[in-house]
Amino acid sequence: MVLTVATTTIVCTIVIVGNTEAKPQGCTNFKLRQLVRRVSQRYDAEVGKAGLKTTQYSLLSHVLRLGPIRPGDLAAAMTMDASTLTRNLKPMLAAGWLQMSAGEDGRSRLVHITAAGRDKRAEAQRHWKAAQQGLNDLLGIERVRAIHALVDDSLALLQPGLEGAEHD
Repeated sequence: MVLTVATTTIVCTIVIVGNTEAKPQGCTNFKLRQLVRRVSQRYDAEVGKAGLKTTQYSLLSHVLRLGPIRPGDLAAAMTMDASTLTRNLKPMLAAGWLQMSAGEDGRSRLVHITAAGRDKRAEAQRHWKAAQQGLNDLLGIERVRAIHALVDDSLALLQPGLEGAEHD
């Protein structure tokens, strides 16, 4: 590890002593949930200043980027089940930030973002950026990058259907 302080460069060597094959202590699920709760609290507090929950901001962002989109495809893109999506859509439809329309075949439905939804997302995005920058400042860019890489790698390994598959 290299750390630059003022004009002095400090080089550190990290030596792991002991059994590197030792199993982690504690429940991994609990540890991850602790981290997610702490991070979510920061984002919720900031995005809440725009009158949205972070889940609503994420939903608006996905519909803006992917829409118009069928609810089932939106749920899949957001890695959530259809009933959770339906529950999350209701208040946003009522607020006028999203709307549903008939799909191509008359049986399907499409979710669209409205002008009010675009405005609300833009307002919330400023707060989301502040939360993102605050977390980067608190944890440090390298740690945040490492978290992203670890999460991305773990998600790839945990893809449905890959259980028991060999990974190189």
